[in-house]
Amino acid sequence: MRIMRLILSLLLVAAHCQIAAGKDYPNRPLRFLVPHAAGGPTDIMARVVGQRLAENLGETIVIDNRPGAGGNVGTALVARANPDGYTILINSSAFAVNPSLYRNPGYDALKSFAPIIVAGLSPNIVFVHPSFAAHTLQELVASARGKQLSYASPGTGTTPHLTAEFLLKTLNKLDLTHIPYNGAGLAVNSVVGGQLPIGCTAMPPVVPMVKAGRLRGIVVTSPKRAAALPEVPTVAESGFPGYEDYTWIAFFAPAGTSRTIVDKLNAEIAKILQSPAVKERLATLAFEFTPNAPQQFAEYLKVEVVKWAKVVKDSGARAD
Repeated sequence: MRIMRLILSLLLVAAHCQIAAGKDYPNRPLRFLVPHAAGGPTDIMARVVGQRLAENLGETIVIDNRPGAGGNVGTALVARANPDGYTILINSSAFAVNPSLYRNPGYDALKSFAPIIVAGLSPNIVFVHPSFAAHTLQELVASARGKQLSYASPGTGTTPHLTAEFLLKTLNKLDLTHIPYNGAGLAVNSVVGGQLPIGCTAMPPVVPMVKAGRLRGIVVTSPKRAAALPEVPTVAESGFPGYEDYTWIAFFAPAGTSRTIVDKLNAEIAKILQSPAVKERLATLAFEFTPNAPQQFAEYLKVEVVKWAKVVKDSGARAD
């Protein structure tokens, strides 16, 4: 009985500490670590949410971009961070891909983190420089056939990289060289600047460039056309029925972070993402948000890790 009373006492103390942590949190600045360069979808989401979360919580939020190794450098930093809710990872779906693509990514996708929320889904988009003689997927394939061309992606192991490998090289048998960048913003700029003729990224950094006439959208990977660029057809419309692929952006805390803090961040971020101004802003960039609880995200993550492991295996892609 004495042992049982001791166990119950310890459980009550732990519960009280969690409640106290949630009640007092936050009381100092937070760091949003983005393991990709500025200008890409992950960075955009971090800044949109960070600005409003700082206002709502009354604390400064510092955006810390730490690109490198397909996002593994920054992700591993957060995995080792103190689980006190003050260092938060904002990462893309590369988070679920890299454990299969790299021999040692520096983290375990299912054990190193406490999933907080999936903040948005974006279709991927294949795009070209306006000087490239293609307006459709069929024209792109015809123009690229038999030529030694290269395409830009946000990095090895990102879902746009795997989308391009499967769609352009596996399905359409094009001989293209992959040029990975440290983030979607740099990949987009390389095509805008004419260094490369073709690119594939998530939609957010591409939308304004297409609208300005500095890029031409070829296909999007959603099952329906994206409202942000309704003139760009889907892959399914372009000869591959059922094709569907996305880049997601999500928030994570280090494993061991108080459930009270995780739940608080989930509720606060969801509230921001459902506010009219933010919904309108993200919709113009082709981000879509559906409310999800931490446990729902955790279950979704398990499915994503298995799915992308199969894609990596089937494509033969390796990063090291």
